[in-house]
Amino acid sequence: MIQFQCDYSEGAHPRILEALAKTNLEQSPGYGEDCYCAEAAGKIRALCGREEAYVHFVVGGTQANLLVIQAALRPWQGVLCASTGHIQAHETGAIEAGGHKVLPLPECEGKITAEQVEKAVQAHFADEAREHTVQPGMVYLSQSTELGTLYSRAELEGISRVCRENGLFLYVDGARLGYALASEANDLTLPQLAELCDAFTIGGTKQGALFGEAIVLTHPVLGKDFRYLVKQRGGLLAKGRLLGLQFGELLRDGLYFELAAHADRLALRMQQGFLDLGFPLYCQSLTNQQFVILPDGLLEKLAEGYRFSYQARVDGTHSAVRFCTSWATKEEDVEAFLRDLERLARREKQ
Repeated sequence: MIQFQCDYSEGAHPRILEALAKTNLEQSPGYGEDCYCAEAAGKIRALCGREEAYVHFVVGGTQANLLVIQAALRPWQGVLCASTGHIQAHETGAIEAGGHKVLPLPECEGKITAEQVEKAVQAHFADEAREHTVQPGMVYLSQSTELGTLYSRAELEGISRVCRENGLFLYVDGARLGYALASEANDLTLPQLAELCDAFTIGGTKQGALFGEAIVLTHPVLGKDFRYLVKQRGGLLAKGRLLGLQFGELLRDGLYFELAAHADRLALRMQQGFLDLGFPLYCQSLTNQQFVILPDGLLEKLAEGYRFSYQARVDGTHSAVRFCTSWATKEEDVEAFLRDLERLARREKQ
């Protein structure tokens, strides 16, 4: 069975495992106050061009989202996001369980616009009974989005401007940030991202690490006392050096971006294969997640040898599904899949 279901099926890049084994018996301070975390945080600050940024390492993406949102919002505030946003659709109500409401907006291919944000804020403050409703206090975006699409620099600049004009924090979930930055469609640099938003994450779990997300806080209000919150919410890992070491290795010699480019290239190879066989795309993604509309009968046959994710029912006989490549996807597996797809598609038409 070949897995195209997600981008965290494999363990970790061999260089990380080697580094973990090599340093296994070293003694170091706990809770991220070690040389490996300091080195990794320094690399991130340099890549972002923000030496004053606060950098913290936590184990998972949901944990990172919860911590940043709790640090930013007052008890009566909520967070605006796309209706497909991860905090809205895939985190089991974690944000609401933490005391803050998610305020979903209609999306287009996984994205929301500056105009939508501005209208939502204006509508709230124009309401005479506004104190009886949740006040927008933050905007949450994903880069890349849950549909593999990208916010352009211009789009992010527009949302950032609206947030700053209206006193909202802007947070970008970068669980798949490497795949976004490596995409041929990307026109946004890491320093520009750091300039335009108040907080973002750099994903490790989906991009070659055993586990781990780096939280980057560029707004001083968010950075102040953030470690207290991390500890209170169970996120301050005693053996924090395991996180710092992994990010240090991923960011050494451009490995992080090399692995992301590999996944994107193979994903686009799959996309071209779908198009060559006449199968329509569910949305236009140029990152490692590919969404395609296939006949249900064909999907049943493909499922005998491959794993992928169901996305949506399109009509009575077709479904949209997701195929996801990763830093570890093998080129020969992609080619084998495309050969099987062509063979089964021909049989389906007979």
